[in-house]
Amino acid sequence: MQEQTPISQRRACFLVGLSRASFHYRSTVAAGDSVLSERITELAHERRRFGYRRVHQLLRREGIDVNHKKVYRLYRDAGLAVPKRKRRKGIAMERQPLVLPEAPNQTWSMDFVMDSLACGRRIKCLTIVDDFTKECLDIPVANGISGDQVARTLNAIAAFRGYPQAVRTDQGPEFTSKAQDQWAYDNRVELKLIQPGKPTQNGFIESCQ
Repeated sequence: MQEQTPISQRRACFLVGLSRASFHYRSTVAAGDSVLSERITELAHERRRFGYRRVHQLLRREGIDVNHKKVYRLYRDAGLAVPKRKRRKGIAMERQPLVLPEAPNQTWSMDFVMDSLACGRRIKCLTIVDDFTKECLDIPVANGISGDQVARTLNAIAAFRGYPQAVRTDQGPEFTSKAQDQWAYDNRVELKLIQPGKPTQNGFIESCQ
């Protein structure tokens, strides 16, 4: 309007209903936001089923002190919202070679075995094996075993045996839960998740069942 007519800027803003403050506003992005946004994007791509809250937790573990609201804003602006899915397909993981450990406590393997009682009620058995010694460390049995119960069982074993360097499991909900992830982080244990539908990648525990 100012280019084609001699009216003032004040008059032009009035005619279109635009505040002069809004007209002169220029967006300012903090220098650190771009770096933080890049790290959020990297974590979201590494953990594709993690929402902004769990990404915020990973950032705090790395020593990045940032408010969860800011993480949500940058997470949303980057278009990283986790899409809803109809059925669970498992976390995207790269295949890891099944290597025989060289000493005890290097790698433990875990898996569930299902059975039923005479009355027809189903039970779950959590089998835990040391891949090097082939020793069965524990077999807790219950009608249902949650991620918290799995973590407590591992702590009970470690009380007399020590913690392993890594634990190999499938992608069951008990093994990919927040409780299991926090247990692994607190005790510096690597979680090795096999690919969905590939039980041979967890061959040591499969051969013992």
